[in-house]
Amino acid sequence: MAEAVRSLERAFDLLEHLADAGGEMALSELTEVSGLPMPTIYRLMRTLVNQGYVRQEPSKRYALGPRLVRLGEGASRLLGTWARPVLSRLVDEVGETANMAVLEGDEAVYVAQVPSRHSMRMFTEVGRRVQPHCTGVGKALLSQLPDQRVTEILARTGMAAHTPNTLTSPDALLSELARIREQGYALDDEEQELGVRCVAVPLRGAPALTAISVSGPSGRMTREAVPNVVPIMREAADRFAKELGPST
Repeated sequence: MAEAVRSLERAFDLLEHLADAGGEMALSELTEVSGLPMPTIYRLMRTLVNQGYVRQEPSKRYALGPRLVRLGEGASRLLGTWARPVLSRLVDEVGETANMAVLEGDEAVYVAQVPSRHSMRMFTEVGRRVQPHCTGVGKALLSQLPDQRVTEILARTGMAAHTPNTLTSPDALLSELARIREQGYALDDEEQELGVRCVAVPLRGAPALTAISVSGPSGRMTREAVPNVVPIMREAADRFAKELGPST
């Protein structure tokens, strides 16, 4: 039984290494990052390939497999359900609409929202996909990636200007992401929509790249209000990340 559990742990670790590397790695790379013997990795990967959770490309590199899509979609739906109490508390404390988003491919996807009780409030449809460079949650998500991965995403998506405030230069965004990593939060300063300001924080330690945000009219969500909102959001993010982490 102990050996079977150890094998499961190793298999899941290998899947996470693949995900961290962008979804594809060579056997030698898996050996290097995992520290496991190559024959052990080969046996585990063959099992995952046979089950459809990993696929082997013509180049012999291993990639995340199609059967993971259904698991991921189900987990994303549950994530939105689990997030609602956290977002509700944020609405109570901050007074503005609270959102949660994950990074899927090259886009930020909203998986949960609790609207503000104000008559004038922000509304984003759950399931909506947005480019990450111009949104608070998107930048909070990108800040959790290495700069090379960010550059690759921007090369595929482009950096469309949604307002005059949108960052449209990769260098400018990379500098912004460095500030986000240092200060611990991201700001959408009317970059996606004029008149709307959004503050977002990453969920450090969560099983997947996730971020939460609060957004509201810039007249209420002022720059002066941001320093008061950030500690509340950080506490909520830390608490929820611990809830999502592995049980001990």
